[in-house]
Amino acid sequence: MKKRNIEIFDTTLRDGEQSPGATLTIDEKLKIAHQLAKLKIDTIEAGFPIASNDDYESVKQIAQNIEGPYICGLCRTIDKDIQKAWDAVKHSNKPSIHTFIATSDLHLKYKLKKTRDEALSMAKNAVKTAKNFTDRVEFSAEDASRTDKDYLCKVIRTVIDEGASVVNIPDTVGYAQPEEYGQLIDYIKQNVENIDQTIISIHCHNDLGLAVANSLKAIRKGAGQVEGTINGIGERAGNASLEEVIMNLKTRSDYFNCTTNINPKEIYRTSKIVSSYTGLNVQRNKAIIGENAFAHEAGIHQHGMLSNPLCYEIMNPEDIGKKTELVFGKHSGKHAIEDGLKKLNYKFSEKQLAKITQKIKDLADKQKTVLEEDIIAIADYELSKTSKKAYITLEELSVITGNKVTPTATAKVSINGKQKTSTSHGIGTIDAAIKAIKNIIETNIELQEYNLKAISGGTDALADVSITLSSRNKEYNARAIDTDIVMASVKAVINGINKMKRK
Repeated sequence: MKKRNIEIFDTTLRDGEQSPGATLTIDEKLKIAHQLAKLKIDTIEAGFPIASNDDYESVKQIAQNIEGPYICGLCRTIDKDIQKAWDAVKHSNKPSIHTFIATSDLHLKYKLKKTRDEALSMAKNAVKTAKNFTDRVEFSAEDASRTDKDYLCKVIRTVIDEGASVVNIPDTVGYAQPEEYGQLIDYIKQNVENIDQTIISIHCHNDLGLAVANSLKAIRKGAGQVEGTINGIGERAGNASLEEVIMNLKTRSDYFNCTTNINPKEIYRTSKIVSSYTGLNVQRNKAIIGENAFAHEAGIHQHGMLSNPLCYEIMNPEDIGKKTELVFGKHSGKHAIEDGLKKLNYKFSEKQLAKITQKIKDLADKQKTVLEEDIIAIADYELSKTSKKAYITLEELSVITGNKVTPTATAKVSINGKQKTSTSHGIGTIDAAIKAIKNIIETNIELQEYNLKAISGGTDALADVSITLSSRNKEYNARAIDTDIVMASVKAVINGINKMKRK
């Protein structure tokens, strides 16, 4: 059976921008529209031209500058709205007008204060007027999922007679359940005699978390266009996430027997651009485009991924322009860490690998996620260690500091098996701690250089301390890492002392 092509209608710049705090400038809208064109969206609903001068101007500029998709302007079933929409989109070589009116008795009575006959007449006249401007006219029956079915069919039949090329059946408040929404599409197909003369479109909101499920059910029932937004942004709980709908159709083409014109390799980039400009961050575990969507931390999962990605990935992340990530954490296993180190060109023994793995797990307990930079620092540190017995080891360290307290450190160390303790003051906790160590050893040493860098971002970053110690006109370089800066500093000094004593 030949696969049906499903058109993708993006309303990120109109419905998506209605997310609280997501206001976009004209320039930002234009940049997003360029990216949507790269994504191969079929229709870009660029805005609501009558709403404001900025909205009108942004729709106009998008129509003037974007090629490929239909450029659509939204309007009510009012002549001045339709004219304003046309004035904005007429600059496109593929202009489209999208006109709408509410059809549920609830909206008619309390919002519009219109009768059914009045609303029907307004819908009819609006499509007829819009059709004078462009062949591509879409009509939406707002709150269709809560509209009397027979009246809805009457409205749809009427607007198709007037030339509506697309008829949209919105679940405006996300009220419908998948089964009943599918039944609604079925009912329309069975009771609107001229339905084959138009494209059935669907527009689902996510108030009950069912926008994508409802959209996919409607596609299974014969809808030919799906409307939604990138990242699922929109009023209240948002719209259907287009990336989720698209990848469902692609990944399960055997089930849906549908295809789209979308270039999926642009999905991830599009998501990032929309998130950046709107300031609406994508939750980490969001399907398809969340940071965790293709990340694997559990040891068993990581081992399976390294053996065959199909074990735990039903999609190829490169298909959406993303890469699989092995996020190292407390659940990571030796296989994943070993593979990660090999890719970074490290060579190590089984004993060293065991130590590195444990260090990573210990670090993950403190800072949740271990990044590649952390892995490199830990590996460098562990592989630089010698097997020779240490002259001095740190047993315990405590520090006291405050805005009205002299920084004080107490260090307990073991020197050749004998424990010694010292307390010292300093201009800071690091200075006090290093002085305490120097008080214990019997050799005069000086700290010539001290360098500190954070391996990764955040307040829980791994501290990497490099130092140069001098004694009897000789210099010794040493390094240590820890999540605590003072501990990293003291460990570096002790490593330097051990290196000095070995020589």
